[in-house]
Amino acid sequence: MPDSPRYEIIIYWSERDQAFIAEVPELPGCAADGPSYREALAALEIVINEWIETAKELGRQIPEPRGRLLYV
Repeated sequence: MPDSPRYEIIIYWSERDQAFIAEVPELPGCAADGPSYREALAALEIVINEWIETAKELGRQIPEPRGRLLYV
């Protein structure tokens, strides 16, 4: 995804959902899922762009990517 934002992405398997979940912690509510790691990531790339596009339309601030976050 050239020219894509450089946000940290967390991907994990959810037993409950029986799917991989991909999230962007810096963009509240920005998440996607898929039956495979790659499909979850591909879906998230679309959702990231939609999240940013919607934020722009609503006049909301878009966080700058900060790189690696320290959650662990």
